[in-house]
Amino acid sequence: MADKSQEQAGLIGGHAQYVKGATEEVIGNVTGSEEWKDSGIKDKESGVNTMKMATEQRDPTQGYGKVEELAGKATGCEGMEREGAISKEQ
Repeated sequence: MADKSQEQAGLIGGHAQYVKGATEEVIGNVTGSEEWKDSGIKDKESGVNTMKMATEQRDPTQGYGKVEELAGKATGCEGMEREGAISKEQ
């Protein structure tokens, strides 16, 4: 099992990668650039995979509570939102 700091780094890095990809995809859609769209899709997939790996062994009751729930709502990450809500109840 990964330690908490590695989990957190993986989650943060995964979310950052996902946001980067979403931004690239929007730029591609606005400009009509297939390269930007493709890059965005790949970065989003990579971010999701990184987050999945970071959370595989994670105990949802050991999350970051309200902060994680709000961050999940802000970024549209349902997993973060759900785990934040669960951990704040504990």
